[in-house]
Amino acid sequence: MAKNGPISKLLSRHSVRKKPPEQVQLKYVFFIVDWKQAQLVSDVMEEEKVRFHFVGKGKGTANSEILDLLGIGAEDKAVVCCLEQAVMVPVLVKEVRKKLNQTSPGAGIAFSIPLSAINDPILLIFKQSIHKNEKIPIEGNSKKKGESMAKEYSHDLIVSIINHGYSDDFMNVARSAGATGGTILHARGQAHEGVVKFFGISVQDEKEIIFILTSREKKVQIMQAVSEAHGLNSDTHGIIFSLPVDDVFGLNFE
Repeated sequence: MAKNGPISKLLSRHSVRKKPPEQVQLKYVFFIVDWKQAQLVSDVMEEEKVRFHFVGKGKGTANSEILDLLGIGAEDKAVVCCLEQAVMVPVLVKEVRKKLNQTSPGAGIAFSIPLSAINDPILLIFKQSIHKNEKIPIEGNSKKKGESMAKEYSHDLIVSIINHGYSDDFMNVARSAGATGGTILHARGQAHEGVVKFFGISVQDEKEIIFILTSREKKVQIMQAVSEAHGLNSDTHGIIFSLPVDDVFGLNFE
């Protein structure tokens, strides 16, 4: 049989495997700093060419010991969020620390949450960009077959959406259950008519979103306490859930 015959060409064509697509691990990153420092964090996002970042204004509720530790007060807070590759998170934290420590020794806190899914157009943007940025390595699946991909998370972010005006009482209950503090954002609430009828609740326009970063061992007791006092069956009409946090960074040192 000729080496260059049609069957040989067919076998040769199928023997060439396509390069597997690059795996891009994305995380949602939070920076919580004093409101006056928001622009500095935003500047880092611009300098590092972060594609999407958002700035919200909230209020800090941490107790005095935690405020001293993190170098933040109970004044207005900036919550700066961005979507970025996992390998970029330490870079962002390092650059934010540099910026903030030039202006004050105390800066705030940062943490990241792994994503389980994202819409394809956004993912494509990150896949295309990894070829253009040499300092960002491509993250692939380096686990061997049969090796567990599960990761133990030491912290959780408890997210609570409650009616406006109940945040002080809510945080008092959370602290009594072990929470050290939280950050409150103001928002507007909307719900489908079917959801309102199912739960038998009225949805007020004004809402408060409370973020509580806690160690994993305290999460259940905090969630149980606030759910009993401020859940859907209360006047607070709280919707409470948690998300795993894989990295926590203090911003008041390099």
